Amino acid sequence: MQAQLIALDWGTTSLRAYRLGEHGRVLDHRSLSAGIMQLPTTPRLIAGQACSNGFELAFDEACGDWLDAEPDLPVIACGMVGSAQGWREAAYQETPASVGALSDGLVAVRSVRGVDVHIVPGVLQRSALPNVMRGEETQVLGALDSLSADDAREPLLIGLPGSHSKWVRAVDGCIEHFDTFMTGEVYAALSSHTILGRTMQRNEAFDAAAFDRGVGVSRSPEGAAGPLSTIFSSRTLGLTGVLNGAAQPDYLSGLLIGHEIVALTHLLAQAGRPLPSVVLIGSGPLLERYRRALNANGFAHVTLSEQATERGLWQVAVQAGLMDSLSMAAQRPSHVEN
Repeated sequence: MQAQLIALDWGTTSLRAYRLGEHGRVLDHRSLSAGIMQLPTTPRLIAGQACSNGFELAFDEACGDWLDAEPDLPVIACGMVGSAQGWREAAYQETPASVGALSDGLVAVRSVRGVDVHIVPGVLQRSALPNVMRGEETQVLGALDSLSADDAREPLLIGLPGSHSKWVRAVDGCIEHFDTFMTGEVYAALSSHTILGRTMQRNEAFDAAAFDRGVGVSRSPEGAAGPLSTIFSSRTLGLTGVLNGAAQPDYLSGLLIGHEIVALTHLLAQAGRPLPSVVLIGSGPLLERYRRALNANGFAHVTLSEQATERGLWQVAVQAGLMDSLSMAAQRPSHVEN
């Protein structure tokens, strides 16, 4: 199948590149540890020019051979590549944000190859405590695209678990509101840089009972004191022999994720909203942890969304007409020598 688009998910620590065919089908993909904070530094020739720019070097490493074979392919990118520290800053679009708004806000940077890289803007939510996202908005649009038209019009909660988990309220295909929880980063800091980690023993096997115990504490009367109080129980339950060292990491994980979901239910209640259907975006065992915590808090309908980033980038590119330029290039007459 002929390629129609190169799509880049370019974050802080990694760069994922996709070669997409008709209807956004993934024809090829690759992943590099070349996020915006760890770009290549060794200069080399690109398109016959000496180049030392880290973004150019990473871009060429990720998909230079694809562009050698198909030089007219349009390119779109999302994530921290559009931040103030990125290749070119793409100004935030404010909520409510739709596919149309994000495609209208695309910013292009011309590479040394002469190829324009179109960067998707992030989303800004203005309030007393402003909130932002970069990259997640594209995943949300991809998840919405995978739903039926009727389901996409219903109020929906889309979760993106991770270091900085995002919870997005989507209505009628638009990003209406979102909240950020630094659960993953706080867990890493607590387990590695505080006294809680002194008695922990790392264990590859998931201790479901310990995790569920932590979730249960977050929902208990004792949990009402909040995570700053309850996290110390990770140590005291170990000191009193209730939890062994191998169980403590999963207990702390359940406690923090549990507090996150409890807070989410309170935010929904304050907004006068019932518990909606949930779509989780991501991969790996972390999603199962969140599914368990959601179920324990009464979220009955939880589904997973796959290939959300690729879907979202494809949708924005279609809306922006990026593939129209590819069609025009294909229709140009070839040069004939007289």
